[in-house]
Formats: sequence, C-alpha cells, structure tokens
Amino acid sequence: MSALDPTFIAALAISALLVSLLFARRRGNSARKRNTSAESLDTIQAWTPQAVRVMTTAEREAYELLRKAVPGQLVLAQVPLARFISVPTRYSYSDWLTRVGRLSVDLLVCDQSSRVVLAIDVRTANESPRAQQRHARMAEVLKAAGIRVAHWRADALPSVSEVRAQVAEASPQATGPDSVAPEPLAIGPNGRRVLPVPDMVELLADGDQALAAGQQLEPVSSDYFDDLDALAPRPPQRR
Repeated sequence: MSALDPTFIAALAISALLVSLLFARRRGNSARKRNTSAESLDTIQAWTPQAVRVMTTAEREAYELLRKAVPGQLVLAQVPLARFISVPTRYSYSDWLTRVGRLSVDLLVCDQSSRVVLAIDVRTANESPRAQQRHARMAEVLKAAGIRVAHWRADALPSVSEVRAQVAEASPQATGPDSVAPEPLAIGPNGRRVLPVPDMVELLADGDQALAAGQQLEPVSSDYFDDLDALAPRPPQRR
C-alpha cells in the first residue's frame, strides 16, 4: 500500500477543523437565540400563574397538631432557609441560595419573638433518592445553625404529649412536659430588666443599644435577594 500524500492529509485535517468550527459556531448561535427568546418572554403570559395549596394534607395535619399541642407558640409553614438563616457573604450568596437557600422547612415552631425553637420535617414513605438527599442536606444546614429538627412520618404523626416533649426538649428553659420555654428577660446595658412595651413600639432605646452590642437576630430582609450579583466577589477595577 502506497503512503498517503502529505498534501491530502493536510487538506483532510483542515477540513475536519473547519467542520468543527462551523458546528461550534452553530451551537453558540443557537444558545444565544434561546437566551434572547427567554428574555423576551412575558413573565405572566409565558408562565401563567395558578394558585395552589401551600401545604400537603400531611403537612396540614401536622400543622393542626402543633397548634393544639403548643398553642402559645408561633407556628409557621413552608419557610425558606434563606428567611431565617444568615450566612457570611465573603463568597457568592447566589451560589449558596441555589444550593440550599431555596429549600423550605415544612413547619417551624417559634417563640413569641419569632426565634426558631424547633423545625419539623414531614417525611413520606415514597420519597425519591433525590428528595432524600435534599432533606439530608437541609438537616445538615439546620444542625450547623444550631436548630433542632424533628422528623415526622406523614403516616404516623406523633401524639400531642410527644409533640410537647419534643418542643420542651428543644427549649432548655422549659420546666415541664406541657410547658414551653418562657421568653428570656430583656436586660438593658445598666443591668436592669427592660419592662415590656406596647406592641406598636418595636424596641426601647436601651434595647437598641443592647442589640447593637450583641448578636443580631433580625430576619434577612426581603429585598436582600433583589440584586444577588452585588453580593458576588468582583475583581478589582483597573485605574
């Protein structure tokens, strides 16, 4: 068999390169067209909104159980982690939000000042492996934040007494199985107890100073997520 002509080999290589470049260019144009088309879609017309239930049947039953067991506590449903967990922003906040921030806790038991006492995770028997992984990741985040999690089976919810015991265990200050942790005393900078104030007043001046000097427990602001790119690290600008 005679050796192939070097000119023929070079022409064949150039042809293959041109075909690859043409294919890559077409893929790029197609992707740009899809992005442009998505940006031009109307939010309402392209994704017609429809109201649905906030909770499943099992979650509603668990919610009513909590209200009956701990009537003095604040019970919230389907709360995203990003609403009650704060994280450092030295890395891209949008990345954290995409990974776990959008996950929602089924039920939250809070005290009257809206601080989380216990998170309730209602689990079903036919969960997919992906759902199990999502629940496990959420539980890890809550544990790292110091929040207790109670896992309830949808087909075998606990009794009222068991729920009270779980809430009492999550509240170290509780004094009995039917009691819930009392509100901690508000102490001003002078070491004296701050008297209760009417509901229309958020904080006393002394209380403001105490919070400024201590840990901030206010929830993440709703408009905090409006511009996620502003929280991502940016390269220094050249001058």
